[in-house]
Amino acid sequence: MMAAGHDMVVIAVDDDVNAGWLDSFPAQNVTKISVGQISKLLKALKRFGVKFAIMAGQVKPKKLFRGMLPDLKALWMLATLKEHHAESIFGAIAEEIANIGVELLDARSFMEEDLATIGPMTSRRSAINEKSLQLGISTAREIARLNIGQCVIVNKGTIVAVEDFAGTDDLINRAGKFNLKDAIFIKTAKYRQDFRFDVPVFGMQTLENLNGANIKYAALEAQNVIILDKKNVLAHAAKLGIDIVGFE
Repeated sequence: MMAAGHDMVVIAVDDDVNAGWLDSFPAQNVTKISVGQISKLLKALKRFGVKFAIMAGQVKPKKLFRGMLPDLKALWMLATLKEHHAESIFGAIAEEIANIGVELLDARSFMEEDLATIGPMTSRRSAINEKSLQLGISTAREIARLNIGQCVIVNKGTIVAVEDFAGTDDLINRAGKFNLKDAIFIKTAKYRQDFRFDVPVFGMQTLENLNGANIKYAALEAQNVIILDKKNVLAHAAKLGIDIVGFE
C-alpha cells in the first residue's frame, strides 16, 4: 500500500504480529491492542482519522476460547451473536467499524500479483489426477460452506483428511501419517466468502509442512487464495518437487 502512495497506520494485535515488521513504521503510527479490545480499536481508528481499513494476517482461532480479553463492547457484541465462529465474529466487528464511518476493504486489495492463478504455477512433474482433484475441490467447498474448514487432502479418489478448528498444520500432519504417494492438498474459498476479513492463504510454512508429509501436489483456488511471498514460495516448491496449480 505504501508503494502505491498511500499513508498507513497500524493497529496491531500485540502478540500475533511480527515485531520486526512493526519496527518498519513510525512509532506514532502504531497502536497495539489485545484480542477483544473492540472499543480501543474503534477509538484508534477515529484518532488516526482512518477512512479505509484492511484486515491483514491472522488471529489464531484458539484465541476465541483462551487468551481473549473482551472489553464491554466485545462482551455485548458476543452476547448478540447466535454463533461464535470467525465469520460471525469478524462480521460483527466489520459492522462496528462501518458504524464509525470507516470502510473495510477487500483484504486482497493491493495484492493482485500475489493471488493464485489458473493452471500450473510451477513446472509440473506429472499430470495431476483430475478425478481426485475434482473430488477434493467439491469436498473442500462443502466443508467451507459448513464453516468447518477450507482445505482437504485427497489421495487416489479417497478423502484422507479435512481441515477443522485445529487448522491446516494439523490437517497435513494427520495426512502425513499415511505415507501417501499421490496425495493432493486443496485449498478453496467459501461460497460468498467475505473477503474483507477472511482470505485463504498459502505460504512457506504450509509448503514446508507438505514436503515433510511427502505431499507433492497443491491446488489453490485462483484469484481467491493469496500466496504469501509468492515468488519465493513458487521457486522453493519447484526445488522441493511440489507441483502447485490453480483451479477455477
